[in-house]
Amino acid sequence: MLKQKNGAILFGIIMAGGGGTRLWPYSTDEKPKQFLDLLGTGKSLLQDTFLRLNKLIPAEQILIVTNERYRELVMEQIPQIASSQILCEPMRRNTAPCIAYAVAHIMAQAKQEGCNAEDIAMVVAPSDHYIQNEDGFLQKLQTGFDFVLTHDSLLTLGIQPTHPHTGYGYIQKDVAQEKEIFKVKKFTEKPNKEVAEQFLQDGNYFWNAGIFLWSLTSVKNAFQTHLPKLLSVFEDGLDKLNTAKEPAFIANVFPTCESISIDYGLLEKAANVYVLPASFGWNDLGAWEAIYELSKKDEHANATINGDVEYKDCSENLVLNTSGEKVRLENLHHTLVVHTKDGILVRLLN
Repeated sequence: MLKQKNGAILFGIIMAGGGGTRLWPYSTDEKPKQFLDLLGTGKSLLQDTFLRLNKLIPAEQILIVTNERYRELVMEQIPQIASSQILCEPMRRNTAPCIAYAVAHIMAQAKQEGCNAEDIAMVVAPSDHYIQNEDGFLQKLQTGFDFVLTHDSLLTLGIQPTHPHTGYGYIQKDVAQEKEIFKVKKFTEKPNKEVAEQFLQDGNYFWNAGIFLWSLTSVKNAFQTHLPKLLSVFEDGLDKLNTAKEPAFIANVFPTCESISIDYGLLEKAANVYVLPASFGWNDLGAWEAIYELSKKDEHANATINGDVEYKDCSENLVLNTSGEKVRLENLHHTLVVHTKDGILVRLLN
């Protein structure tokens, strides 16, 4: 039975199907970064994401959408959930089909349990991001849930930029809807450095972290308006979702889905898109340099994520060693060394 909190039924959707290889050779298509402990915390990024959402959302109402090849990894790392909460894509089709599948699964579950769709809201979050201030993050989620349950809206969290990053998309805010929430004026894809510097100075632009909140009713209406064919793929099998027939149904229909992002397919087209500015120490961990900045360092600013590592006359290095062998650095500075069973990467840190 779905659990309510103050009359609302909250869901979490964790997107965990990416095969990111930007952090090779530690992150590979066989075991991408969401399943790895990148900061030496003892938990993978997926585990951190799940535990973070679980502070606000019941474990049984957190869905993990992943690629079929990662089902066993998810089951191994998140034993708190049932296998029916792992929604497996037979192939990658970008974020809009991933989210449409999860939304349809929630629609089916709500229908089976006789729940009112207007009482259901959800947060969609990537599985492989870092959040430093979890209490601050949860406060923003609660503010977001309160808003989307009372407004027909698609809400995104906008991260307060700290520097002119050219690798992130940006959200420009417009007029205020409520004290903390603003109408979105425009989305901008990854800008060049000059434009990013202008955005930073302007003060009305935020990084797009890919964290979204909406009610079941609002997101269903948005899909029906802007991506009707995509949602209908899953609605046609609503009686099969959240049953033993779901895997076979998805294996049959998912390949027919258009490959399109949720940003391009919905958010850049809908008129009811809002942004909630936030600052809770967010990073998408998309480069080794980001991991170095967030890692613990010794007195010479060397960061060792794990493994047997010895430094001699070294400073400002990052070493990750899962090879089982000892790594020794001598007279090296600003250098990245990654040694795993899949390969060795050595280069300067930017």
